[in-house]
Amino acid sequence: MQKKIIALAVAALASGAAFAQSANVTIYGSVDMGIAHRSDNAVKGVKSQTAIDDGISAGSRLGFRGTEDLGNGWSALFTLETGFAADTGNLRQSSRIFGRQAFAGFTNSSVGTLIAGRLYAPHYSLLSAVDPFKAGTVGMYRNVFAAGVTTSGENLFDPTRVDNTVAYVSPSFGGFNVTAAYSTNAILQEAVGNDGDAKVYALMPRYTNGPVDIGLSYHQIKSDGTVIVLKPKITNWALAGTYDFGAVKLHAFYDENKLSSDTAAADGKKLKSYLLGVSVPFGKNAIQASYTESKLRAAKGEKSYKANQWAVGYTYSLSKRTNFYAAYSDISNKKQRAAFAAVGDSSNSGNDYQQGFQLGLRHTF
Repeated sequence: MQKKIIALAVAALASGAAFAQSANVTIYGSVDMGIAHRSDNAVKGVKSQTAIDDGISAGSRLGFRGTEDLGNGWSALFTLETGFAADTGNLRQSSRIFGRQAFAGFTNSSVGTLIAGRLYAPHYSLLSAVDPFKAGTVGMYRNVFAAGVTTSGENLFDPTRVDNTVAYVSPSFGGFNVTAAYSTNAILQEAVGNDGDAKVYALMPRYTNGPVDIGLSYHQIKSDGTVIVLKPKITNWALAGTYDFGAVKLHAFYDENKLSSDTAAADGKKLKSYLLGVSVPFGKNAIQASYTESKLRAAKGEKSYKANQWAVGYTYSLSKRTNFYAAYSDISNKKQRAAFAAVGDSSNSGNDYQQGFQLGLRHTF
């Protein structure tokens, strides 16, 4: 009897060892800390602000990424990633445990990748990759994306992540691939009877080969209920790309959002934005600069708005995992409403300030 128990224990250990050989789990993350000074508030009488901030260039995070070889070219995969504020210890993304990403799926180099969960929106993935500031620091492109239809902290003109999403990424054919995604509700869990759910349809063909990276993004967000306005439908097109000459890299995008709604004051609203930028790497150094502009055409009978931003930045790589950065930006709201555009960053609001300067350090592991 004792020999049988020992034999079973050895068999269990052997099977565990075999699993360990076919499965791989990686713990990763980053901590980003710095100091930010903001001034020239659009609200009269508000003084400048200097603060120790977290997640300035990229949100601090802790993640778990795993794969398992299933054989015949197939692998299972998952990612769980939490965002946190290193200056306070609090969770980000409305205190969700895995608010940055949470998904699982399958992948095959010949067939493609299929995943489901809380994912980055293809539109955001494309524009943040093209932005010289990678959607971080006070230089990021999103600062002049006018407040559109907002719910649960997400601007639906440019949602960062979408919940309840299934996405397919095709294999690369000579540098060309396609991402398609669908969400049953972009923000939080589906409602009873699906009333008010913000459904998302997204398609993004992209070509990346040598010095060229160019993509076309289409997405539509449609709700049957009330998300600030009644039954909104947001349709977005974006064309974005970079060209790397080696000594200098050019960045550009054009983005257009159109809102239709049963709310007369919002129906017909249109937001047009574009970016022109450059990045110059030399040794351990890199310089970034960009000009971003947004024009919001309000609904019939309403006032339209415009804002633009100039930004410059500098990065120095102390090592492969640690870098120092600095960024400055200046926004012109054309003496229009206060909250149209402000100098926010990857993790912090601009709070109606129109000028910002930041110094920071980011370490990845």
